Amino acid sequence: MSTLDWIVLFITLATMIAYGLYKGRGQRGAHSYLLADKQMPWYVVLLGIMATQASAITFLSAPGQAYTDGMRFVQYYFGLPMAMIVICVTFIPIFRKLNVYTAYQYLEERFDRKTRLLTSSLFLISRGLSTGISIYAPAIILSSILGWNIYLTNVVMGGLLLIYTYAGGAKAVAHTQKLQFLIILGSMAVAGFLVVHRLPPGIGVKDALFIAGKSGKLNVITTHFDWKDKYNIWSGLIGGFFLALSYFGTDQSQVGRYISGKDDRESKLGLLLNGLIKIPMQFCILLIGALVFAFYSFLPAPLYFNTAAYNAYKTSEPQATAIAEARYEQLHGQSEKQAFAIAHFNQESNRASAATRDSSVQQFTQSRHQIQALRDSISNNIYSKKYAPDKNDTNYIFLYFVKNALPKGIVGLLFAVIILASWGSISAALNSLTASSLMDVQMMNGKTITEKQELSYGRLHTLGWGIFCICIAMFAARLGSLIEAVNILGSLFYGTILGIFLVAFYMKRANGNTVFTAALVAEGSVILIYCLDIVSFLWLNVIGALLVVMISCVCYFRKQGDTT
Repeated sequence: MSTLDWIVLFITLATMIAYGLYKGRGQRGAHSYLLADKQMPWYVVLLGIMATQASAITFLSAPGQAYTDGMRFVQYYFGLPMAMIVICVTFIPIFRKLNVYTAYQYLEERFDRKTRLLTSSLFLISRGLSTGISIYAPAIILSSILGWNIYLTNVVMGGLLLIYTYAGGAKAVAHTQKLQFLIILGSMAVAGFLVVHRLPPGIGVKDALFIAGKSGKLNVITTHFDWKDKYNIWSGLIGGFFLALSYFGTDQSQVGRYISGKDDRESKLGLLLNGLIKIPMQFCILLIGALVFAFYSFLPAPLYFNTAAYNAYKTSEPQATAIAEARYEQLHGQSEKQAFAIAHFNQESNRASAATRDSSVQQFTQSRHQIQALRDSISNNIYSKKYAPDKNDTNYIFLYFVKNALPKGIVGLLFAVIILASWGSISAALNSLTASSLMDVQMMNGKTITEKQELSYGRLHTLGWGIFCICIAMFAARLGSLIEAVNILGSLFYGTILGIFLVAFYMKRANGNTVFTAALVAEGSVILIYCLDIVSFLWLNVIGALLVVMISCVCYFRKQGDTT
C-alpha cells in the first residue's frame, strides 16, 4: 500500500478506538455495561443490528461468493422480513416486560434452571466459535498487507477491538457500530462505483452486467427444489425464516441490541427496518462481486487470488506453474477478446449481430469453463502441498481487487472498512457472550453483589471471551468460504434454540423436563444429519426447531395418556 493508504487506515482505526473509549466512559454496573442503560434510539438499534450481522465476512467473502457462485446467496435472506414481524409481535414484548439481561433468563421463569443453562450453553458454544471465525476475516487483510504470520495477525486484530469493548461495554459497542456502519455503507458504494468506473473505455454497466449474466453470476432467483442445494428460493424462504427467527429472536448478540432500546417502539422500529433494508443491501454487495467478475473478464486476472500461497507454490513447483501460467495466459487472452466481442455486438441492434453475439457468448462460456478447470487444478495442488488452508481462494478475490485496481487512499479506506465491519460484529458478540456467561452461568444462583463487582466481573468475562475467540481464529483458516462457515455453524445450533423458545411461547402446558429432553434429542439429530450430509445447512434450522416442538408434543401427550 501507499503511504496515503497507511495514513487513512491507521487514522480511521485509531479514531474508532478513541470514539469507543469516549462513548463508553461512565460505566457503573451490569445494567450500564451490558444494556447501555436501555437508552438507545431506534436508529442506533437499527445500525447496531445490521452491524452485528454484517461482519467483515459479509464485505470480504460475499463479493467473492458472487464471483464464484453468482448472486443466489441473496435468497438466504428472503425469510428475514417475515421473521422480523414475528419477533416484534412475540419476542420483544416478553423480553422487555420481564426486564431481562439475556433472552435465556426468560427460560428459567418459564421452565427451570437446567433449561436456561442448556440453551445459554448452546448459544455460548455457537457464538464463541463463530466470533473466532469473524476475527480471522480481517486478519487475512493485515496478513496480506504486512506479510505477517496469520496467527500473530489474529492476536493483533482481536486485541485492538478488546480495548474499547473491555472498557466501554454495550454503550461503546452501540455507538461505535453506528459510526462504523455509516462509514461501511459509504465506502462500499464508492467501491461499487469504482468497479464500473475502471472498466475499459467503451465498456459500460450494461455490458458488464450482460457478461456477468451470461456467465451465471446474476442468478438471483433459483426456483428448483433440491434438499442439498444450499441456496434456492425455497431454502431461503423457509430455512432462512427459521434461521433469522432464531438468530434475531434468541441469539443474545442480537437480542442485546434491541432490548437496549428506549422502549418497545424504538426496539420494534429498528428491527422492522432491518428486515426491509437487509435484502437490498446484501443484493448490492453481491452485485459488486458480479461486477468484479465482469471487470476481470475484460482485464487480466491472477490464476490464483491468494498471492502469498501461490508464490510459495510457484517457488516449489516452477516447471508446473510455468506450464499452467502459459496455458492460463492463452485462455484468458482468448476470453478477453471474446468478452470485448460480446460487448461490441451487444451494443448493436440488428438481428445478424445478435446471432454473432450469441456465438461469441457460447465461445466465451467455454473459455471460462476451461479457465475454471485450470484454476481448480491449481487450487487443489496448492491445497495438497499445504500452502493454503483451503481449496478455494474465495476470501481473497475482493481483497485482491481492492489492492490492485483501486486508487491510493481508497485502498486504505476499504481495508479499514473491512476491519471496522469485523469490529462491529465481534464487539457485539463479545458483549453478548459476557452477558450470557455472567448472568446465565456465574450469577444464575441470584447471589447479590455490588455494582462495582458486577462491572469488574463483566470486564473479566469480556477479556476471557476475547482470548477464547482469538484462539478459535487460529483454526478458522481451514473452514473455506467464511460467510458459509459462519452460517453453517449457526445452523447447527440455532434450530434447537429456536425450538425451545417456540415451545416456551406457544405450548403453555409443556414443562422443563419435556423441553430439555426434546432439545438434547434434536441437537444430536441435527449434528448427525449434518455429518451424513443429508440436506443443505439451511434446512437444519427447520429440522432442529420442528424436532424440539414435535418431541415436546409427543412427550406431553404421552404423559397425559399415562396420567389418565
